[in-house]
Amino acid sequence: MTESISLASGYGAFLTPAAAAEAAVRSMQAGPLPVLEAAGLPALREAIAQPSQTVPAAHISPENVVVTPGAKAALFLLLQTVLRPGDEVLLPTPNWFGFGELITRAGGVARALPLSAADTYAFPPELLRTALKPRTRVLLLSNPNNPTGRVYHREELAALLAITREYPELFVLSDEIYNLITFAARPVPSLLEFPDPHGRHLVVNGFSKSLALIGWNIGYLVAPLAIARACAATQRATGGAVAAPIQDAALAVTQAAASVASGLVRQLQPTRRLMLELLAKIPHVPPVAPEATYYAFPDLRAYVRPELAAGAASAELVSRLQRGGLEVVDGATCSAPGFIRISYAVPEPVLREGLSRLAATLQSK
Repeated sequence: MTESISLASGYGAFLTPAAAAEAAVRSMQAGPLPVLEAAGLPALREAIAQPSQTVPAAHISPENVVVTPGAKAALFLLLQTVLRPGDEVLLPTPNWFGFGELITRAGGVARALPLSAADTYAFPPELLRTALKPRTRVLLLSNPNNPTGRVYHREELAALLAITREYPELFVLSDEIYNLITFAARPVPSLLEFPDPHGRHLVVNGFSKSLALIGWNIGYLVAPLAIARACAATQRATGGAVAAPIQDAALAVTQAAASVASGLVRQLQPTRRLMLELLAKIPHVPPVAPEATYYAFPDLRAYVRPELAAGAASAELVSRLQRGGLEVVDGATCSAPGFIRISYAVPEPVLREGLSRLAATLQSK
């Protein structure tokens, strides 16, 4: 039996940066580990708050930053803090499949706002205005977007934020964990770069995607002071600080963010080119050109069984690919049935074989 190939993982095949490993070892060898304050290592919070390649024009202080055991923990802390029972989170889709459960567990209700591949997932301000309802408490963006790789640039974000500023009780939450894995000519803008007159901008980021700390389980949130303090208090009551060696490793990669991220982008360039080249050879698959992340999100609706409902047809397509020896993410889990998410953050031979199996399965009867 042919061994299955997975292009479904959300983690790249990246080695831990040497600076991070060395910093963690030094921390462990320096003596008894310190018990850190729940909000995180002061030096790391200060480094995150400094204007840098990561957030070039931010005006935040270390007190606005809370270091968390992963970006999902940061998302949950923020949602749990700002949502009231039954509050609605407006989620432009396609989007990461994990948001829904986090919203539900935090006491909110997710409401999808579908965007279209036909116009490259444009998000016009008038669409946002008509989608906002009295119970809408949070607009949740991911920029760059997982799974599409779409980047919402400064002009697009500014137009959307001109609408949100008209709603002083509305929070805007931006998941920016892929912000440095970009192939666009311009950097990915952060929500932190924009005016926030009502104190409603919330940002989540981490170290496992753009800075290669895969498996280290560390992220952070940036929020107005009262919200950041509330999140830190919850973390103190329910767990505590991320271990010092892990935070020291995160500090090392934050200080070297430009070189670490550019190294990852260089490593991804050949597999990105290969992916685009091989997907373009599959008949009836519209072109894809993700600007960022290490995913492609091809439209395979030409290959689904038309007699099935959209969700069932998408699941059947993914099952067919599994039988062909290929694991992918079903686009239906991202609110886009008939699409699949595939990662090119894998060794080139693995990607080549995986895409060969994709083409063979789609074109077989």
